[in-house]
Amino acid sequence: MNAPILVTGGTGTLGRLVVPLLRDAGHPVRVLSRRGGRPADGVEHVTADLLTGAGVDPAVRGVGTVLHLAGGPKGDDVATRHLVDAARRADVRHLVFISVVGADRVPLAWLRSKQDAERAVAGSGVPWTTLRAAQFHDLTLTMVEKMAKLPVVPIPGGLRLQPVDAREVAARMVKLALGAPAGLVPELAGPRVYGLDELVTGYLTAVGRRRLRLPVRLPGKAGRAYRNGDNLAGPGATLGVRTWEAFLAERLWQPAAG
Repeated sequence: MNAPILVTGGTGTLGRLVVPLLRDAGHPVRVLSRRGGRPADGVEHVTADLLTGAGVDPAVRGVGTVLHLAGGPKGDDVATRHLVDAARRADVRHLVFISVVGADRVPLAWLRSKQDAERAVAGSGVPWTTLRAAQFHDLTLTMVEKMAKLPVVPIPGGLRLQPVDAREVAARMVKLALGAPAGLVPELAGPRVYGLDELVTGYLTAVGRRRLRLPVRLPGKAGRAYRNGDNLAGPGATLGVRTWEAFLAERLWQPAAG
């Protein structure tokens, strides 16, 4: 019987897609979260806190591969160090990590934390694979929904995104997890680069709203990095196929009343 695959963040946006793909491939799955969950066929839930390290050692014990998908606005470096230390003690054979495009180029605190997490994985002594992915469509939608609640939508000049479909990221992560450790693999981003104004326009059109726009300038080094496109996929990246428009059509468009 295959050793279970541990998935951190298995109840999140990406994890909810990854777990059934692993099950479809015939692998038992152990999901690590702070609150646990309901067991299902071939899926075990364990409770642990990556930020404190409590419960991480028993959660990792006996697994062959770890998919580290858990993340947040801060503390990713600390959480990852706790996980990789436990993985090393448990003789895990493959540690697979999801990072963010631009983690090594955009000077924001949360991205520095993500890059420090990458370094912890690479220096763990455990065979590893890291994929940097662009912002998910889901997270982009959350962002523009919040912006569109304002009577006037601020539009940072030069800010572009290359959002990718979470299902495409999930499929890529599972393929990497079931393969051999490969180190830092090519980035994964969406098929198109959009200005923020285009993303907002697509959303407003889909929901039938109008909003005034106010051009603003992103200050400092981070603003310069975004204007330079340092958050966009670099040469050699893998591009997905599902566009922002297709995502919105599925998620938001309602059929006309008959």
